[in-house]
Parts: sequence; C-alpha cells; structure tokens
Amino acid sequence: MKRLLIMAVLLLVGLTGAPGRAAMTIKLGVVTKPGSAQNIAAEKFKELVAQRSQGAITVKIYDSASIGNETEILQQIQMNTVQMGIITSGPFDTFDPIVRVIDYPFLFKDNEQADAILDGPIGQDILASLETSGFKGLCYSENGFRHLTNSRRPVKGPDDVKGLKIRVMASVMHKTIWQALGANPTPMPWPVYTELEQRVIDGQENPLWLMVEYKLWEVQKYLTLSRHVYSPHIDVASLAWWRTLDAPTQQLLATAMRDAARFQRQQNRDGDAERLRLLKEKGFVVEEHPDIDGLRRKVAGLRDTDIYRDARVKAMLIRLLDAVQGR
Repeated sequence: MKRLLIMAVLLLVGLTGAPGRAAMTIKLGVVTKPGSAQNIAAEKFKELVAQRSQGAITVKIYDSASIGNETEILQQIQMNTVQMGIITSGPFDTFDPIVRVIDYPFLFKDNEQADAILDGPIGQDILASLETSGFKGLCYSENGFRHLTNSRRPVKGPDDVKGLKIRVMASVMHKTIWQALGANPTPMPWPVYTELEQRVIDGQENPLWLMVEYKLWEVQKYLTLSRHVYSPHIDVASLAWWRTLDAPTQQLLATAMRDAARFQRQQNRDGDAERLRLLKEKGFVVEEHPDIDGLRRKVAGLRDTDIYRDARVKAMLIRLLDAVQGR
C-alpha cells in the first residue's frame, strides 16, 4: 500500500510538474523572428516559467508573425485565443490612446530616465489603463531608441526629411510625428524588407538591433541616429484569462516577465555599440550628429493636436512631460 501511495504521488507530480499546480500551456505571440528583441524576452520568460513552475507551465512562442501582425495578435489576446504577447507600444494606441504618451517624440534623454519613469508610478498607471481594453499590462521590455534609415539621401536635419516615404507602425502617433517632420508616413506591418528592396518605400525607422537582424544594409544606404522616439515593448496578457488564474500563478508569471524584461533590456543596450560598428562596416553611411534641435522644433506642437484631445490622455501627457523635465 505504501509503495502504491508513493507511485501515485510521483505520477501526480509528473503530470502537474509541482504539487498543487495544474499543467498549463500559454500561447505567446510576437511578430519578429528568433534573435530579435521581442523573442529574447519571450525565450527568457519561457525559460524562467519552466524553472519556477517545475515544468508545470509551458510557454509556446508563436514568432515571425505566424499568427498575424501586432494589431492582430492584440485582438487575439483580447479574445483569449492567445494568452500573452510582447508587442511594440505603437499599435496599442488604437486600443487605448493613453499609450501615445510613451511614444511622444524626443521625450526621454536616456535609458535610465526611461526605466525610472516606465518602471515607476506613471508607467504602472499606463499599464493599469490597458485593463479597459481587455489587457493585463505586466511590464515593459525594450525595442529601444528609434533611428531613421533611407535609400535616397543623407538626413542631417528636418529639410532632408521632406518627401521621404517612410514606413511607420499602425499608430496614429507615429504617423503624426512623421507628417510633422515633412515625410510621407506609410503604415505597414513588419517586416518590410521587400518593400524597401523594391523602393515601394524610401525608408523606415527602428532601433539598431532590428537593422542588424533584418540585414537592412542590403536595401538601405543612409542611417541617421535620430533617437526620435524611445520605443518600449509592452508585455501583456489577456485580462479574461488572467482573472482565471490563482494568485500564486499570477505572481509567478508576473515576476518571470519582469525578470525577463530586465534581462532583455540590458542585453539590448550592451549590444548597440557593436551593432553600430557592424552597420558601418556593412556600408551604411551614418549621420551620428543630426540637427536634433531642428527636428524637435518641427514636432513641438504635437501636444496640442487632436491626438491628445482626450482629457485623460492629455492629463497623462502633461504628467509625463513634467516628470521628464524634473518638475
């Protein structure tokens, strides 16, 4: 009898991975390919969850836009056909316009300031706001500071931007930024290598890691270190699904995602110097010191446009601008 009891306990642990925790598989969507920033955070999260749940919880990553673009992944998270996602901040603004405040141009001076604000009360209030759209906001991993590339000419200041057809995310905020800078912003889902190669568009704007992972030197010539937007990834879960989980499981998943995000942010930043060196070696003509003040002046009036007409969004923007300016 004792032997049978021991075997039964071992079988239970084998099925659940840990006493008292039922087996679970989580679907997690990202739009980028393995090796990309989203995927690094996703893989680290998968690893930590497996360790901390003793194998009870499995994370299945759907990458390379295999289940849709970022807007489509968010829609599936709302419906709980996908449980989690690591998504660029831009596409969220069609679900909750309060996210537009994060992508305000030339907002953060450096990574440390971005971390302090997004990991602090303002960032947490933005995550909490996502619940009104059916998302459980967990934390921020990182895309990074965005830079401009194009195939037509060097861009040193605002006059050089005029008329460039630039791919942007499906984001009212990002489209408005590039309209203000004088470009012709063209929303397209990622990836856009073929469109760049065929000159359907002149350029795109993204962090350095993406230019390396997608070998953009093959289809682009000019790189401007514009740092025009600090772009986080927002790591979210389906709110409907999240509410079905017990408190210990919620805590395990939330902590694992925060730890994965911090791991990924540091790794992303540590690699930028080498990425820039490689991009130059591959033939990019790099403008390292563009006229940032001139670019900033072109977008200075965005805070008073219709994209911030919602009183709640406007109040959050003012709060954020005060925080970055130390008021």
